[in-house]
Amino acid sequence: MDLSKAMMISAAGMKAQTTRMRVIAENLANASSTAMKPDSDPYRRRLVTFTNAVDEELGITRVKVNKVTYDQSDFGLRFEPGHPAADENGYIKTPNVNGLIEAMDMKQSERSYEANLNSIEASKNMMMRTLDLLR
Repeated sequence: MDLSKAMMISAAGMKAQTTRMRVIAENLANASSTAMKPDSDPYRRRLVTFTNAVDEELGITRVKVNKVTYDQSDFGLRFEPGHPAADENGYIKTPNVNGLIEAMDMKQSERSYEANLNSIEASKNMMMRTLDLLR
């Protein structure tokens, strides 16, 4: 395989993982937000899905972000009768974001990003060694 193509594939993986990290950061930033009215929903967790994209011009298949969707799991409930978003029983809806799950997803995304970065570095080193041999 051409080393520049290997670098392009790894760069696409890094780009996809960057999007995933951004979405996870948004989830964590909104984990404690609530709605302002009883009939409205709080922040809903977002998820990133990936797909394979064929680049026919280069003859490679790379990963790309397919779409960012909303997690349809149930919201949490917290008893807080004085809150403006409390229902008639005094409960407010809380976001469906679990900090532990987000931290694990972030760690997985970070590891994938690092693996792609290491692949680019290895490809670059191989290119440099090839150039040294040709001199």
